[in-house]
Amino acid sequence: MYKSWWKILSVVLLVYTFTAGILINVPRLPQLQETIRNLFFHVCMWFSMMILFTISFVNAIKYLRTGKFIYDISSRQYAAVGIVFGLLGYLTGSIWMSYTWADPNNPAYASFSSIAREPKLIGAAIALLVYFAYMVLRDSIMDMDKKARISAVYNIFAYAMLFPSIWILPRMLPSLHPGGEGNPALNFNDIDSNMRLVFYPAVIGWALLGVWITTLKIRLKILKEKKLIK
Repeated sequence: MYKSWWKILSVVLLVYTFTAGILINVPRLPQLQETIRNLFFHVCMWFSMMILFTISFVNAIKYLRTGKFIYDISSRQYAAVGIVFGLLGYLTGSIWMSYTWADPNNPAYASFSSIAREPKLIGAAIALLVYFAYMVLRDSIMDMDKKARISAVYNIFAYAMLFPSIWILPRMLPSLHPGGEGNPALNFNDIDSNMRLVFYPAVIGWALLGVWITTLKIRLKILKEKKLIK
């Protein structure tokens, strides 16, 4: 039981996120209105993605230093789950923008053409494509030692590309996305005290869920490797 406390915490925090996120009073800001509740899902999933990619990056460095395949397996699985959270963040963001950015007076394709040029969307797409390429690269190499070494080096490169494409370059260009002058949802001017009571637990809950899923995938991969060796 004591080893699973963080899993229980993840479940508790996510139940709290879904319940409080729907029931609490939120600011009725122009254009956002009730859609601001998506902050507890869209932004938190992006934060969780960053955490998972960071853990993947650390494991890649550990593999290059030690040569232990457990670190290579962990690096790959954390990157895979990070991509899933990134796609979920992209999906929830797309739903959000369809209610807030799209112009109801214009045809859908007209709004899409302007939204598609949004720097933050382009940067996020580039970051995810770089990690998709990481997966393709791994699957294209058959030799295990060579695959692990090249993948670890590429993982470091992908992580180095992550921050400029998501956090730096989009802020240098005009953007519809909020938070261009600071860190979205971390700036005390972005959200009120009620929303902070849900936002920070939500980040922890989603991140713990991502780690939980990854640990299960790592255990399954290790079991498969043992069967192959036997």
